[in-house]
Amino acid sequence: MAATTLPTPLYDLYAKRFGFHTLTITVLFAVYAVGVVLTLVLFGQLSDTIGRRPVMLSAVVISVASSLILAAAQGLGLLLLGRVVSGLAAGLMTGAGTAAVIDLFPPDRRGAGSTLAVAANTGGLALGTLFAGVLADLASHPLVTPYLAQAVLGVLACVGLLGAPGYQAAVSGNFRLSRLRVPAAIRGSYVRAVLSGGAAFAVTGVLTSVSALFLLTVLHDTSRVLAGSVVAIVFIFMAGGQLAARRTTPHLAMLAGCAGLALSGVVLLLALTLHSLAALLIAAVALGTSGGMCINAGVATTAGRVRENQRGGVSSAYFAGLYVFLACPAVGVGLIAAHTTLVTAGVIFCVVVIALAIAITGFEFSQGRSAAVTERAEHHRE
Repeated sequence: MAATTLPTPLYDLYAKRFGFHTLTITVLFAVYAVGVVLTLVLFGQLSDTIGRRPVMLSAVVISVASSLILAAAQGLGLLLLGRVVSGLAAGLMTGAGTAAVIDLFPPDRRGAGSTLAVAANTGGLALGTLFAGVLADLASHPLVTPYLAQAVLGVLACVGLLGAPGYQAAVSGNFRLSRLRVPAAIRGSYVRAVLSGGAAFAVTGVLTSVSALFLLTVLHDTSRVLAGSVVAIVFIFMAGGQLAARRTTPHLAMLAGCAGLALSGVVLLLALTLHSLAALLIAAVALGTSGGMCINAGVATTAGRVRENQRGGVSSAYFAGLYVFLACPAVGVGLIAAHTTLVTAGVIFCVVVIALAIAITGFEFSQGRSAAVTERAEHHRE
């Protein structure tokens, strides 16, 4: 997963070297998410059929290939190809990896498994952007060194996966492409989980794709480490938000997370309009914490509540929904910025996210009240 965020602090360097506009940068970011979604849709149930380990090994090998392509890129064509291949790797690992970690826990501790799985996912994303930022500032070839270093780490990860025991063996050797299915019993939970987690991914996607450009063009800061750190903060605090969610129920975690997303949107709006680095960092902390709570609750109420042979498919369906939210707003901001400014596009986006987060909070609150009324009525009848 770290490989997928390596380009984050480098986007302004690509813009400078190749003359890319903001729209080009957001499209370059978004094609990765398109690759993830297509992979999840087409191969989301693959690990339920052939086993977790082969799928995860394939993901890491493909990730190494994507890094080598990006290291060799001298124009938009190879950059786009490298990002699509990176999305393929992330799509395979997201569904299979999440299911594999949950599989290792007994039924009464699957909530802890969900937390660990998503924390590993977001932790990798945080390390990737921070790692690339540090190497880009220190290395003489900032658009090559981070990718070569990741390729070496990917080879080590393959060795680790080959020797790791305990992963689910193949259930059946007969795999065929089929659309992702969400069991009827959890469809309501699935929709709420995708909307809340998707709102968090939407803000994260915009920050990931344009934060380096914002720091350079608006705040006039050229530090790659700072550009990587802003996004890394989001993912680090996502892990913290997941731990916080473990201390309460999924419903309360989602309610608090959605309220926090609305607050994050307000702070980000202030950061853009006031050109404030401090507000941008506070928004990153708030976004990460609240987004982590939403995503933890989403995994717990979807993949954590189905049978083992459905878990890879349900995990993939959940993250496919999140990555749609990741890609579309980023491209939308790029389109608006092409006709206005980056700050204006960000402000419009913040208003939309705030409205969405408030609507989801209200809906989740009403669902909780309805459930409480039903429970009291049943208790009274007894």
